[in-house]
Amino acid sequence: MAASIKDALGIDAEVVVGSRGQFDVVADGDLLFSKQAEERFPEPDEIISALRTHGEASA
Repeated sequence: MAASIKDALGIDAEVVVGSRGQFDVVADGDLLFSKQAEERFPEPDEIISALRTHGEASA
């Protein structure tokens, strides 16, 4: 996932190992995806799109 983000957006992603199988995607303190809430893992393109949208909203 981190490599996909780097390739698509040119930004470095930090992977933080959590507990209990948690998988969250957070950008600038905003939760963009939660495996617990969605009850599934995200598709790589879904995360890229969410990050792009977040970046546009933050600009």
